Amino acid sequence: MASDTKMTPQSGLLSAEANQAAALSAFGGVLTVDLDAIIANWRKLEKTAVPAECSAVIKADAYGCGAQQVARALSKAGCKTFFVATIEEARKVRAAVPEPTIYVLGGYFQNTGEHYAQINCRPVIGDLNELAEWDVFCRRTGWNGGAAVHIDTGMNRLGLTLSEAQAIIPRINAGDHGITLVMSHLVSAEQLNSPVNAKQLASFRGIASEFSGVPAALANSSGIFLGAPFQFDLVRPGAALYGVNPTPEADNPMQPVVDLKARIVQIRNIERGESVGYGGTWTARRPTKLAIIAVGYADGYFRAASSNDGTRGAEVIVAGKRCPVAGRVSMDLIAIDITDLPPNAARRGHMVTLIGEGITVDELAHHFGTIGYEVLTSLGHRYARVYKGGNVVEPLAQPSSAQAAEQPPSPPPVEQPASPPPLPS
Repeated sequence: MASDTKMTPQSGLLSAEANQAAALSAFGGVLTVDLDAIIANWRKLEKTAVPAECSAVIKADAYGCGAQQVARALSKAGCKTFFVATIEEARKVRAAVPEPTIYVLGGYFQNTGEHYAQINCRPVIGDLNELAEWDVFCRRTGWNGGAAVHIDTGMNRLGLTLSEAQAIIPRINAGDHGITLVMSHLVSAEQLNSPVNAKQLASFRGIASEFSGVPAALANSSGIFLGAPFQFDLVRPGAALYGVNPTPEADNPMQPVVDLKARIVQIRNIERGESVGYGGTWTARRPTKLAIIAVGYADGYFRAASSNDGTRGAEVIVAGKRCPVAGRVSMDLIAIDITDLPPNAARRGHMVTLIGEGITVDELAHHFGTIGYEVLTSLGHRYARVYKGGNVVEPLAQPSSAQAAEQPPSPPPVEQPASPPPLPS
């Protein structure tokens, strides 16, 4: 083994530099996640929200950044509460961090109680039937691991209505249901002056104050920056942890977290008047040099980033210079116009930058016609993921064929309540 590979034979772990190099044999691109930047972002949010507790939303594999790695890093930094979307996400996070509280936003369904108990995580309950079924499970098994109640204050998506919440308050204040958090979700937090924010705040403050001794949570990433009245006892940042701007009407206060690179697989020269890509929508106006890059919409590089004869699409950094996409983004490949680069500045096998070196997640989202959340969560499994910082060293990610070999856990025993659970009074 060459001396510069920095591999420990016993562990098979690579340094970040060697990991990136080795990944090229199996992957067309490399997604580098800066765990120190995630920690710095969490600490900034924590400081902004003091004295409220700052949790971390790590659903959707921590917005594509790796839930287990992010959970370990943030747990070491002092984060004590995490939010995920599904029980299976909770299972993976619990394997990485044994101590913190984990809430599952997807709620409770009959026959999932054993999962919650085995993993030691808490459902976020937003329906009276859920609450009744949860109560049946807890009484039958003696489980008292806690749960959150989600109250709808305007999203009209999930959550108890205000009248439903009002009806269960006496029993919750008497100790029934084991409720450890009451929460709601903001509709327009990224719009500083939206009247919806004040309306939701008033509704939530009124109902939350009636839950005796139960912590309250309302603010998401953008909500934290609406000020102290929105922060209550706990805040729930998600996208801001990963570098997405929580204040789109102002400069981004967060550090960039991801760097995305892909490989040049071919250099081509075409003549003036020749077209590029599906549909022939982009035509060379001069003798043109193209670099073909191993990334496409199957990798989360949206087709909306395409260029045509009338519209300039997204840009890529090649040898320190911005170069535009030429033609349509296809499933596995994009072409970029490198005509203006110096000779030999770009060669087959060189890496180009899709996110990083000044190209932000939010810039790419603009070209994609979407939001930064969707950009991050769309980054597929065909990238090697490399982690730096956070006192975390990870082995090289394996191709998806290895993931397919994993067997799901056996289903838990089916709960058989004696009769349909009554609605709580």
